[in-house]
Amino acid sequence: MYVEITLEKLSPGAKEGKIGKLHKQMGDEINIGDTIAEIEGKKGNIPVKSKVQGTLESLEVDEGSIVKIGDVLAKVAIVEEETSLDSKSTTPSPSKEDLTTKEIIEGDIAILGGGPGGYVAALQGAKMGAKIILIEKDKVGGTCLNRGCIPTKALVRSAEVYDDIKNAEQYGLLVEKATVDMKKVIERKDTIVENLVQGIEYLLKKQKVILKSGNGKLLDQNTIQVDDTTLVKAKNIIIATGSKICKPPFPGMDLKNVMTSEDALELKELPPKILIVGGGIIGMEFAFIYANMGVDVSVIEYMDDILCMLDQDVIREISRIAKSKGITLYTKSKVLEIIEGEGQNCIVKFEQKGKEKYISSDKVLVCVGRIPEYENIGMENLQLEINPNNKGIQVNSHMQTNVSNIYAIGDVTNIMQLAHVASHQGIIAIQHILGQDRQMDYSAVPSAIFTSPEIALVGISEKEAKANNMDIVVGKFPFAANGKALTYGETRGFVKIIKEKETGKIIGCTIIGPHASDLIAEVTLAIKNELTVEKIIETIHAHPTTAESIHEAALASEGGALHFAN
Repeated sequence: MYVEITLEKLSPGAKEGKIGKLHKQMGDEINIGDTIAEIEGKKGNIPVKSKVQGTLESLEVDEGSIVKIGDVLAKVAIVEEETSLDSKSTTPSPSKEDLTTKEIIEGDIAILGGGPGGYVAALQGAKMGAKIILIEKDKVGGTCLNRGCIPTKALVRSAEVYDDIKNAEQYGLLVEKATVDMKKVIERKDTIVENLVQGIEYLLKKQKVILKSGNGKLLDQNTIQVDDTTLVKAKNIIIATGSKICKPPFPGMDLKNVMTSEDALELKELPPKILIVGGGIIGMEFAFIYANMGVDVSVIEYMDDILCMLDQDVIREISRIAKSKGITLYTKSKVLEIIEGEGQNCIVKFEQKGKEKYISSDKVLVCVGRIPEYENIGMENLQLEINPNNKGIQVNSHMQTNVSNIYAIGDVTNIMQLAHVASHQGIIAIQHILGQDRQMDYSAVPSAIFTSPEIALVGISEKEAKANNMDIVVGKFPFAANGKALTYGETRGFVKIIKEKETGKIIGCTIIGPHASDLIAEVTLAIKNELTVEKIIETIHAHPTTAESIHEAALASEGGALHFAN
C-alpha cells in the first residue's frame, strides 16, 4: 500500500506555489521528517516533509510545477506485514496508521503552543542550553501575530494614513480622489504577518528548537501526542495554547454578514455601514479603523461606558473623539437578536433603558472578548486545576500548575490577556524549570489600546486608587500644550501621572494621545524601579518630543507644569 504526500500549507495569503526543488527521487528510502520537496515563497521556501516511513513510489510533480493546497506531490509505499502462505488467519490487513512507525522525540522541555508565550519560552530555553520541542497546530506567532495584535495594527496604520490624506489640506497639501483599496490593505497586512512568521521560524531553527506541527494532546505528565505518528517525551511541559473568540449565545450569530474579529481581518471590501457589538478594546480599535476609512460605524456596549476599565476622564475624552469621527455609541445596551433583512443586511435588535430598539447594518462585527483555549489538549489526563474565578489554568507565581513539572503561560491562564505578559511568563517558567528562583510580578504591566489617538496605561488607575482609599496626587498635562504634538496636528488627549502623596513614588499613569503606546515605557520603568516623580523631573527630556509631556505631568504633580497654566 502507499500513502499520498499532499501540500498542506502555503505562505500566508498565497493561493498557489511553485516547486522549487525536489529532494528525493523514485525508489529512495523515506523516513519520517524527510523533506521531499520545497515550495518557493516570497520570503523563503516551505519544506514539504514526510509523515510516514517507506519507499518513494512516485513523484507526481516536477521542479517548476505550480501546485495548490491539497495537490498530491508524491506517493510513499509502506511495507505491509508478511503473512505465512499456509496461514489461515482471517485478521484484516493493518490500517495505514497501524503500519506507520511511531516517532518518539525526547527533550528537556516540551511547549504546547507557539504563540508569543510559547515561542519566546522556546527561544529562552534554547539559549539556556535546554533541548526544546515546540508543538504548534497552525503557524508560530499564535493569535497575536496571525489573527490579533500585528494584523490589526497593520489595518490601524492603513486607516491612519488614509485619514491623514483626507485631512492633508490642513498641512498645506492638496490630494484629490483618495480611495481605499481594501484588497491591497489586506495584502499588506498578510505580507507583514508572513515576514514576521518566517522571522520567528528562522530564530527557532537558529536556536535548534525542534518545531513539530500538530494538535498536541497531553497523555501523561511527560508525554504529548502530536499526531498519529509522533510522540514527544519531556521532563517538563509548558502549556501555552492561548485563547479563542467568545461567541455570545444570542440568535443570529451564524448569519452571513455577522463577523468575528478574525473574519474582519480578511474583509476585502468595505461595507457602507457596520455595527460593532462590544465597546471593549477590540471593538473600539475596529471602530476607529473603519471610521477612519469612511465607514458609518455604530457601537453597542452592554456596560455603562465604552472601555469601562479606564478612568472617567479618559473615557470622556475617547468618547468625545469617537463621536467627532462619526462613531455612534449605544452604551448600557443589550443585544437581543440579529435578524437577516432583505438583501442579507442585518437588523440588530437591542434593549436600552428598558426600550427595544433596532439598527440596520450591512455588516455586524461581534467583539465580546476571548476565553482560555484548553479543550481537547488532554487536561483530564493530568487533572490540572482550573482557577474558579477567571476560568484559566491555575498557576503559582512561577507559572507552575498543580502538577509540579507542568507549567502554563499566556492567555490559557487568563491572568492578563496580553502578548507581552505571555512572553514574560514564558521566560519566568523557563528560568524556574532550569533552576532559577524567578517569580512573576504584575505591578508594572503596561497595556495599549490602538484607537485614534492611542491609549496606554500602567500601574494603578485613579479610579482604583480612590476605591482603595489611597492618598494620591494626580499630575496632568494636555498634548495641546506640547510643541511636537502641535507640529503633528495631534493635540487631543493628555498624560496623567499618579503618585503616592507620602512617598512621591509613581504608582500609575494613563496616556491618551500621540505615540501613547511608546511613551508608556518610560513610566513603566519608573514604576518597576519604584522611582519618585522627582527622578522624572530631574531627567532631561529631548525637545521637541511628545515625551516632554511626561516630564510636564510629573511637574504638575509637584505643584504645576511649566508650559501649561491650570
